[in-house]
Amino acid sequence: MQPVEIYTTQWCGFCHAAKRLLTQKGVAFTEIDVEREPARRAEMERRAPGARTVPQIFVGGAPIGGCQELYGLDRDGQLDPLLEAACARP
Repeated sequence: MQPVEIYTTQWCGFCHAAKRLLTQKGVAFTEIDVEREPARRAEMERRAPGARTVPQIFVGGAPIGGCQELYGLDRDGQLDPLLEAACARP
């Protein structure tokens, strides 16, 4: 299973931006389209209580939030270590 998961919709600009950043960093991720699989939205909301919007990003199973939070972690120099730790897990 991939250590990074992202819940998305096809039309969401923030989803595209988050996926672009992860791709630029060479991070493999599992994309879960909540429009194509509507039941997965409830799963997303259970995993990240209070989250109703996409994208919702999980690193190593832990919710980190959406696109703004992802870019904030990157800006603060915290994203790379977080991704490396998640990818290093067995």
